[in-house]
Amino acid sequence: MRRTTVLGSAGTLIAGTLVAGALAAPAANAESNRHHKDAESIGVAVAAARAAATGIDWQDCPADWGLEKPIQCGWVTVPVDYAKPNGKKIKIAVDRIDSTGTPAERQGALLYNPGGPGASGLRFPRRVTTKNAVWAGAAKAYDFVGFDPRGVGHSAPISCVDPTEFVKGPKADPVPDSEADKRAQRKLAAEYADGCAEKSGAMLPFMTTPNSARDLDVIRAALGEKKLNFVGVSYGTYLGAVYGTLFPAHVRRMVLDSVVNPSRDKIWYEANLDQDIAFEGRLKDWMTWVARNDAAYHLGDSYAKVRKQWDVLRAAAKKNPSAARSDRPSSSASSRTRPTTTPCGPRSRRPGAPTPPVTRSR
Repeated sequence: MRRTTVLGSAGTLIAGTLVAGALAAPAANAESNRHHKDAESIGVAVAAARAAATGIDWQDCPADWGLEKPIQCGWVTVPVDYAKPNGKKIKIAVDRIDSTGTPAERQGALLYNPGGPGASGLRFPRRVTTKNAVWAGAAKAYDFVGFDPRGVGHSAPISCVDPTEFVKGPKADPVPDSEADKRAQRKLAAEYADGCAEKSGAMLPFMTTPNSARDLDVIRAALGEKKLNFVGVSYGTYLGAVYGTLFPAHVRRMVLDSVVNPSRDKIWYEANLDQDIAFEGRLKDWMTWVARNDAAYHLGDSYAKVRKQWDVLRAAAKKNPSAARSDRPSSSASSRTRPTTTPCGPRSRRPGAPTPPVTRSR
């Protein structure tokens, strides 16, 4: 067991991609009441001071968290409502692994958010234990610190429906064919939202990006860091930008990868729609690439032919969701190993098959 101590910092971060200083972005769900905003500013300072004095009691991670030694886990206490720092509190789950370099190389802690919104960052330290080569250089300089944002995973998780029921299939086709299909999907969405209000309604008003950014600052203080080193991906870029807006003097190094549009008109629903358009473009790129590699995948030697195979598969799944499968012979290459590459990149592929090009949707 050991607690964190204040650590000095200087130097560089990942692959020369650096952002330092204040980052301009509108804070999500900005409070209109100036007094309330002032109270929150005071509240986060109070919470950070308490966290700095308390530190983090690092222990071996719970066995069911899937985080192997030498990764350690702990908790940081934050107020539910930063305007009331002495009110109800929740615990934020954090984990870390020490830097692999020399004491002279060490630059402090590096926090990570993978996006979502709602994704857990607790697996970030596993990039060291799994010997991820991309992160080897950064691991020499930084302790890798992950966390579950408020409402996620082990951090006072928001509950909306019975998860065992939610994951049951078959699911309805997400692409509606009729107004009736649209109404059915809206009904499901409304029922899900009602479940959130019923099971977690008291917490919902405080599940905001500014509050997650305030939590991030309290974690920084608990780690004994004067300033924050942060990597944010996708939604994590918005979290980082809001943090930089609220705490410009606390930013040391910040990397924002796959940036979302922080416009108030885009966050968050319109941003998702824009992303869907980009995904469709990447799907077309992928199908074109599959056609060029028909010798490996046998799905057609043109975009149109590959697209037709996709449409046939989707139609079969919609007609018989519980037993959907291609009508191609089971001995074919495509049925032995179905391409599982997503528009964002490959998940897996048949051994010896070509590697798809990497593309990014912005």
